[in-house]
Amino acid sequence: MKTLEKRIERRTLLKLIAGFAGSCWLSPSLLQAAERTQIKKNIPVSNESLPVIGMGTSRTFDSAGNSQKIANLEKVLAQFFSMGGTLIDSSPMYGSAEQVIGTLLKRVEAESLFAATKVWTDGKANGVTQMELSRKLWGVERFDLMQIHNLRDWRAHLETLQAMKAEGRIRYLGITTSHGRDHDELYEVLSNHSFDFVQLSYNINSRRVEERLLPLAMDRGIAVIANRPFARGDLFRMVKDKPMPNWVDEFDCNSWAQFFLKYVVSHPALTCAIPATSKVHHMLDNMSAGFGRLPDSGMRKEMEKAFKQLSAA
Repeated sequence: MKTLEKRIERRTLLKLIAGFAGSCWLSPSLLQAAERTQIKKNIPVSNESLPVIGMGTSRTFDSAGNSQKIANLEKVLAQFFSMGGTLIDSSPMYGSAEQVIGTLLKRVEAESLFAATKVWTDGKANGVTQMELSRKLWGVERFDLMQIHNLRDWRAHLETLQAMKAEGRIRYLGITTSHGRDHDELYEVLSNHSFDFVQLSYNINSRRVEERLLPLAMDRGIAVIANRPFARGDLFRMVKDKPMPNWVDEFDCNSWAQFFLKYVVSHPALTCAIPATSKVHHMLDNMSAGFGRLPDSGMRKEMEKAFKQLSAA
């Protein structure tokens, strides 16, 4: 088993080096990431490990009918898998994203896909129909994770998902929120019902979930996926033209994207972050955050201080 793992790590390493080498615009220091260990965290309910950087598809993969965008997204997806990515998150809410994912999964080498999507409709029967359509669009036998999107009709869908998990038609069930909304309701739902995953918005400038939701997830053994880790680009605008602190080398950080992502996934409750991008060089940068060291609790406080000072300057 150890020999197999070493072969897989070496294959990922070689692909990673090749990807970096083909992107000469990147800082040479990023090449060092190819020599670092990929960071993974365990799903509490099963101890299955996941890379801490996954991929979101909101907005970026809504491109059906545009051959030029599809060709570019194929490269983005190939880069994701070549750097050891596994978890891809989508939703029927994201336009044609699921259709595009299914098209591209037939074209790229996906060694280890963790397929995650959502049910986003009212009514039990509509939910069943929608989830089956999603499965066909993706072209997968079953989803690894099915989530109730933004708590929509969660009582009806939870019963369905529990039955699907018991029958082996999904592996994990979850629930989501975004925009920092519905936190009180989400807290009550998670407190009183059994979920394997929760997905919520979390980034260095939006940390309200640290107060109750993240501690609750840790207490309940719920894996946490962070969406909007860049606040849809707002974080980059807040530090535009600002240099990073010189101590970021202590946790193998080479860019603001890595700074923001490593901050998110270094929280002990976090399992995975799902930044979305339609650019290959951004995918390289995002995935690089999933290698090397993570900041400890003391360094996280320094990151918070530095970000506050730089974004206010």
